[in-house]
Amino acid sequence: MNTTTITAPPSKSVSHRAAIAAALSRGESRLFNMLDSDDINRTLDCLQSLGTVIKGDNKQGLTVQGGFESGGKTVDLNVGESGTTCRLLTPVAALAGRPCRIHGEGRMHERPMGELANVLQTQGAEIEWLQNEGYPPFIINSRGLPGGEMQISLEESSQFLSGLLLASPFAGKQCSIHVRGEKVVSWPYVALTLQVMQQFGAYAKTQVLQGNSWQDVDRDARPEITPGKVRFIVDPGGYTARDYTVEGDWSNASYFLAAGILLQSGLELQNLLADSIQGDRAILEILSEMGADLRSESDSIIVKPGRIFGADLDMGVCPDLVPTVAVMASMAETPSRIRNVQHLRLKESDRLSALASEISKTGCEINVTPDGLQIQPSPFKKGNEIHFKTYGDHRIAMSLSLYELIGIKVNLDQPDCVQKSFPDFWEKWKQIM
Repeated sequence: MNTTTITAPPSKSVSHRAAIAAALSRGESRLFNMLDSDDINRTLDCLQSLGTVIKGDNKQGLTVQGGFESGGKTVDLNVGESGTTCRLLTPVAALAGRPCRIHGEGRMHERPMGELANVLQTQGAEIEWLQNEGYPPFIINSRGLPGGEMQISLEESSQFLSGLLLASPFAGKQCSIHVRGEKVVSWPYVALTLQVMQQFGAYAKTQVLQGNSWQDVDRDARPEITPGKVRFIVDPGGYTARDYTVEGDWSNASYFLAAGILLQSGLELQNLLADSIQGDRAILEILSEMGADLRSESDSIIVKPGRIFGADLDMGVCPDLVPTVAVMASMAETPSRIRNVQHLRLKESDRLSALASEISKTGCEINVTPDGLQIQPSPFKKGNEIHFKTYGDHRIAMSLSLYELIGIKVNLDQPDCVQKSFPDFWEKWKQIM
């Protein structure tokens, strides 16, 4: 039987960052292979509301004329349900020189923004909370970032740091951004921000505290971001326009990599960089630990069918993979534990509770722990139809679809919620059914 071949969609994380860097650049950039999804379109719409001229479309290529319009009335920035848009663009909105009303939809007004707002207030921004303090909707009014020293906690989201980094090349003087708090934050998402910044001509220097002195870290190094022991130095200078092609998305590839284990033909997934710094590239190591047979070939990954075993997994570095891995763990031959992902309660849904509720419908015993999930597999009854609730969460919907490959008829209440990050998911899914 011939191996099924699927092309991975463009990276959502890189698409967000590339769009923002291009909008802040001097001159005209051309962006290729951008993800065409609700979240990315929210970012593009917000950038256009700020005055950036964007032409073309995500699939054929975008032309971005960098720059914002300054002065004038309050700008309305609707981030929808995109937490990434909200967190990355809030510091960028501080550069606009006029009031910006930032608001969203769904659970967006339940997602915390107080920590980032506090840092921007130390930079002179005025924040007006319109409903609940510390949460959208709010108005930010700022004349830019003066720069200097800033301290940010990442215990709620590493995107707070990424947003500050993206805006920092436009500060009045050198920025020194220190990570504070208690939680050790993994490197990948921040590294992705630094990579895109560098590709658009803005270099952020990473330094770690050794003894009593700060030491530069090599650009290719990937240190742990330990609070109190790491800082980022960014000099003023802005960005330079360029042509840019977005790489494939390891997060959205995870559903198909997992599917390859369940398909008799196996699967080849193309458009994935084996040396990508995306954190969700960890799906290769996770599935391998669970018994999968995977092989990298240039820009593709080949997965062979096989047995699945449980594992004890710290997934703090790759929380978006938890729905995929939890569903696979429910099919394993031994128990699994997923740890260090307590912040999944603050996503489009409370993903820990949602996964426990829906996966248990298969007969699997699954329990929510303070920081994750414990999963005890049970034999499945093939031919059953199960009505699953998606909670309007794209990652819940796509991960639950894996049950179709073991003989369960999957009925989802809101299948269209995949528009948020992977609009053509169902078209690609049909190719493997």
